[in-house]
Amino acid sequence: MFTTTNTGFSGKVKTVLIGKSRSLSDAGLFHKLSLIAFFAWVGLGADGLSSSCYGPEETFLALKNHTCLSLFVAMASAATVFIISASYSQIIEMFPSGGGGYLVASKLLSPTVGVVSGCALLIDYVLTITISIASGADALFSLFPAAWLHWKLPVEILGVCLLTLLNMRGAKEAVLPWVPIFLAFVISHAFVIGYAFFTHLGQFSEIVSSTAADVRSAHHEFGWIGMLLILLRAYSMGAGTYTGIEAVSNGLPLLREPRVATGKRTMRYMAVSLALTVAGLLTAYLLFHVSPQPGKTLNAVLVERLTQGWPHMGAAGFILVTLTSEAALLFVAAQTGFLDGPRVLANMALDRWFPARCAVLSDRFVTHNGVTLMGAAALVLMLFSRGSVEYLVVLYSINVFITFSLSQLGMVRHWWRERRAVAAWKKKLAVNGVGFILTAFILVSLSLVKFWEGGWITLLVTGLLVAVAFLIRHHYDVTRLQLRRLDELVAAVEVDEAASAAAHAFDPKAKTAVVMVNGFNGLGLHTLFGIIRMFPGVFKNFVFVQVGVVDAGNFKGADEVERLKQHVRNESQRYVRYMQQQQFYAESVCSVGTDVVSEIAGQVPKILERFPHAIFFGGQLVFPHESWATRWLHNYAVFALQRAFYLQGLPFLILPIRV
Repeated sequence: MFTTTNTGFSGKVKTVLIGKSRSLSDAGLFHKLSLIAFFAWVGLGADGLSSSCYGPEETFLALKNHTCLSLFVAMASAATVFIISASYSQIIEMFPSGGGGYLVASKLLSPTVGVVSGCALLIDYVLTITISIASGADALFSLFPAAWLHWKLPVEILGVCLLTLLNMRGAKEAVLPWVPIFLAFVISHAFVIGYAFFTHLGQFSEIVSSTAADVRSAHHEFGWIGMLLILLRAYSMGAGTYTGIEAVSNGLPLLREPRVATGKRTMRYMAVSLALTVAGLLTAYLLFHVSPQPGKTLNAVLVERLTQGWPHMGAAGFILVTLTSEAALLFVAAQTGFLDGPRVLANMALDRWFPARCAVLSDRFVTHNGVTLMGAAALVLMLFSRGSVEYLVVLYSINVFITFSLSQLGMVRHWWRERRAVAAWKKKLAVNGVGFILTAFILVSLSLVKFWEGGWITLLVTGLLVAVAFLIRHHYDVTRLQLRRLDELVAAVEVDEAASAAAHAFDPKAKTAVVMVNGFNGLGLHTLFGIIRMFPGVFKNFVFVQVGVVDAGNFKGADEVERLKQHVRNESQRYVRYMQQQQFYAESVCSVGTDVVSEIAGQVPKILERFPHAIFFGGQLVFPHESWATRWLHNYAVFALQRAFYLQGLPFLILPIRV
């Protein structure tokens, strides 16, 4: 029996850690993998909601002695959430297959602008993972003595590793364990905000008076412009609050059908919960006169103030539940980076801005290379920053507003172009126009405020990533031009599409050439003609084996997979018809899956049973200048196949095809 290296002890370890392989033949596969709106709110909305653990705090602390001005920032933050959410709902309607900021900018502006948007989003998702886990550790260690703080960084590193492993299992598996924690966070923080308001109903007039006095004081001290700059800086320091809003549009392929309706419902859940939580916490800080304490977050101080006078056990229990749920939710928030980051990377890989292998799916239908890269990048950043939220928040949120601004600009351009075809174009343009003005204003403000504090690092790294993307795209473009010479052979080969009857009788005792192909193209034809030239008159039977690889680009529903199967059948049959016309016996063997080696391994026993005198062949492109870069950027599955056949004692010949 033909086996692969995935069996045995390593296979058992993989099954325990990551889970059993999933099958495309499972009729309920897409239903099992997709998320309903509530679970999407947990997995994708946790990023924004969890930012209430550090966003409002950064805003409040940035105001220094003028904390009453936080009411203005609270209203501005809530308005920003609703405006960005409304504009992204229109993006969901227009791009129901997902893609988010990268796809919007690429399609509606230009591919060059799209790669800038995509790279900015990738860096932001790495920062989302890092700052969420670091902030979660801060909240967790607020419960422990200060002497334990030296354990914080190891816990953060462990958190990155565990979440990376969990996301290898799949989106739903990575989300479901966190649902109780998410609900505990929502309920406890809704209680905190509600309790703060209802216990201070008689003090709101005092808050208004204090705010008016603070405005006069700030004006006297700094002038109107100075006061506006203070408000702007506080607003920008809390801008990380809005970074999860775009996650739904990027993660639409993860959602349950009908995806647009599910996406818009998820967006509403996110907008309402985020706006109320952020504005409510900023107001609660004022009502309880919260001030910073060493080793504790402002939320921890707020909950302690709120529970003063409660019975000891009740107060201790509520503090424990609230702060533990905060810490855990911040770990859940890192899910957004793991769910959407690899998807953005895969979309860019499909357009050849990044290595094609970044779009490959595992047997769990997870973009495992993307998950690994996101986890590794977050780990490096965690070590570099030593898990400092104060440092990370400076790097954070600039990039997402690059994507926000470009997405809104693309939508504005689209509605203007389609103004004669869309009846409600003015309303739609107004929504995205306001979104563009707001996000562009925040982007400029963030860049100015954070640039010299360390924001330049984010912009520099993003620029370097864009440069790498262009180098990779250049390599693929050059390779594509080189392959055109091979593909000229396709036009030279005439295939009578109507031919179907075998021109040569089947002889199971005859020598059989089993040829691995990947479409009716120059590589496959050169491999075929190389066999005929090197072994004239030896082979009477030809079998063409083709595997349709399911990747992030076509794994979007049962219909897409069925189209892939049909395409694979059509392409392999073209070889069959051609060889029949050349008086050979020929047939094809087709399948679809995520791994070429394992799919072919499943077909080999059947092929050998029917053709006992078979020899297997595969073609491999040989580039003028081989390097580690070409090995990383191109698929060398044929060598993995040769090794698998070698271990089984089966002949497998690789024919080098120069480009």
